[in-house]
Amino acid sequence: MNDMPARPKARYVLQAICGVTALILASPVLAQSAAPAADPVRVLVKRLDLERYKATIKGLTQFGDRRQGTARNRAAIDWIEAQLNSYGCTNTERLKYTFGAEPEHKVAPARAVVPAGSEEPGLSVGGGRSRGFTRKTGVNSDPNAQPDARIRALDTPPAVPGLREEVYCTKIGTGHPDEMYIVSAHMDGIGYGEAANDDGSGTALVMELARVFSSPDVQTDRSIRFILWNNEETGLNGAKAYVEQRAALQGKESPAGSGRYPEPKWLGVMQHDMMMFDHGMPRADGSMSPEQRPEADVNIEFQSTSKFAAQSQELAWALQAANERYATDYPAAVGRHMTNTDSTPFMDLAPSVSLRENERGAQVGSGWDPQWHQPTDLYATYSDKDFLLGLNAAQTTLSATARLAGATLR
Repeated sequence: MNDMPARPKARYVLQAICGVTALILASPVLAQSAAPAADPVRVLVKRLDLERYKATIKGLTQFGDRRQGTARNRAAIDWIEAQLNSYGCTNTERLKYTFGAEPEHKVAPARAVVPAGSEEPGLSVGGGRSRGFTRKTGVNSDPNAQPDARIRALDTPPAVPGLREEVYCTKIGTGHPDEMYIVSAHMDGIGYGEAANDDGSGTALVMELARVFSSPDVQTDRSIRFILWNNEETGLNGAKAYVEQRAALQGKESPAGSGRYPEPKWLGVMQHDMMMFDHGMPRADGSMSPEQRPEADVNIEFQSTSKFAAQSQELAWALQAANERYATDYPAAVGRHMTNTDSTPFMDLAPSVSLRENERGAQVGSGWDPQWHQPTDLYATYSDKDFLLGLNAAQTTLSATARLAGATLR
């Protein structure tokens, strides 16, 4: 006969259960199996590194401004392809097209501040309205404005009409190889500098993402294509050529029954252009702060007038949510005035966004980056805080793309 009182008996049973639980958790094998699996997205984000990002930008600057139609541009494309191959992204391809003469670049006058609600003459379509103090913007076309003799000599040979190429590689999805996200930047530049920010910063970002996703332990449900456009500075001609040649091929298996899709369906385009310099509005005298502003952020823009505006906005918010969860230092802001960027030719065909350091129309176009198309766009111009903003943009796109494409670790 058990004459133990009810409450003490219950207490002893509870103590016994707790003791067994403690023994289970104390076992290394059982504790390891009981622990939650690591977030694969966070693991991938941690594979990005500031010094590697800087080194890739530095590598791109060895070719000067990489102006389209020049030997230095072609050498840079070869170098980019070799780097992609070294990362394991070995299915590189090149899109070829022809291009004629460059348009004439002119200096744009500073925009006048206008009252709220009025229209500003000459504003790029969809670019937003500038406010506050502005600086003149334009393209430097004078080689002698570059004081460094080595860079000046490298950048002096002019563009020649003819054949153009741009390189890309693809992470093939294991579940839906017929669908893909495009992660892109333009590799050409102008201005007799090194095009370190415009757009070495975006090119290096795309290359670093290609490196991380090409690791043999990474697989994705959907495909991801990493593209480095040419001819952006002449009017988005490289991106336009890609759309003209590849849009009609989307989702078509070739050859039939092979399970291969040379041009998977475009689920989203994420363009990166000028990622590092967010020093704020020009001062009243036109000068700029030498330091990155504390409230610097990654700007994510979609075009509200495009045919895919709703889907593009959804993609933008997916990037912002990923930034909030995974980026280490700088937040992201979403805007609706995407313009003058290589995602523009895609915006009526697929969800399309642009990531950059500032709003393209209202800020960059109003002189918020004094290095834009200038001889001062040099690797040495930027500080670690500037490079860190670019790395945070990389964290933003990598984490969003990993979630959207269904990345897992084997």
